[in-house]
Amino acid sequence: MPHDHELTAPPAQASIGAAMMEEARQAGLLDGKTEHVSFRVPKALLEAAKRETGLRSTTELGLVALAILARPDPVAAAMRRTRGSLGPSHTLEY
Repeated sequence: MPHDHELTAPPAQASIGAAMMEEARQAGLLDGKTEHVSFRVPKALLEAAKRETGLRSTTELGLVALAILARPDPVAAAMRRTRGSLGPSHTLEY
């Protein structure tokens, strides 16, 4: 089984984690005071996430995961904005 420092990713995947970290940084999500977070995670899940993102650091992986959850979902926002409104030409047929 590979250790953290032995995990590698193809170049395209390696840039995914870096891009996510940079986006979080630009959004100001990595600024300010820090808080300690600790939890247990299945090893297979951790290794798969590291492989997929190209990140080697468990801390960076956790930061990216939280940053993704903190981002607004544009689809959900659009659905909230248009809830209850159908176009004037829309008909419901059964």
